[in-house]
Amino acid sequence: MNLLQDKTVLITGATRGIGLGIATEFAKQGANIAFTYANSAEKAAAIEQDLNSQFGVQVKGYKSNAASLEASEELVKQVLADFPTIDVLINNAGITRDTLLMRMSEEQWDEVMEVNLKSVFNLTKACLRTFLKNKAGSIINMTSVVGVNGNAGQANYSASKAGIIGFTKSVAKELGSRNIRCNAIAPGFIQTEMTAALDENVVAEWVSNIPLKRGGTPDDVANACVFLASDMSTYVTGQTLHVCGGMLT
Repeated sequence: MNLLQDKTVLITGATRGIGLGIATEFAKQGANIAFTYANSAEKAAAIEQDLNSQFGVQVKGYKSNAASLEASEELVKQVLADFPTIDVLINNAGITRDTLLMRMSEEQWDEVMEVNLKSVFNLTKACLRTFLKNKAGSIINMTSVVGVNGNAGQANYSASKAGIIGFTKSVAKELGSRNIRCNAIAPGFIQTEMTAALDENVVAEWVSNIPLKRGGTPDDVANACVFLASDMSTYVTGQTLHVCGGMLT
């Protein structure tokens, strides 16, 4: 079922983990994919070829720094030169610099804020003219359960993700009259390359506290993104969808 046939999506940070899962599922649903990466041009090229050969959609990666407004505006210009338009924006790029507040440096705070929160402002603003021209658009911002509940040792990350929720609600109210929707997704414990390096006992303890008794997968998050990007959710805006196995219930 091609729920996103011929739509074009711009995804930040899509060469691994949740971002790659979203790109793959959107391609499967018929969407053309523009995605960003920070470092590996070879990996980006492999993703382009893989998704194109599997699903026959247009796919292109762009090296870009989402923390820079100037770079974000240039990125959108490049995407619009290569694709007919942008229908969906997924602000997925994010980093962690975890440590207790007592030990946290100003640099660790600023870096997380710039990549996680300022990037959402940058890309949303850069895409806004296109969405207004189209009188349509779906913006999906990747927050986290720790943006709702907080977490010791992640004051910077939690604050950045909480900020995304406030930004999402405000943008939804500003742009709803223009048929532009803005929602957030708050993943819980998602099994990716990053979590694979964790101690088995730590993972088991986390999973034991999740009502569904398993970690999530990038596909679980990607499926929620498909819903929010597609016409199935045309009356949904300003919401934060928790994809966490009931962790926050």
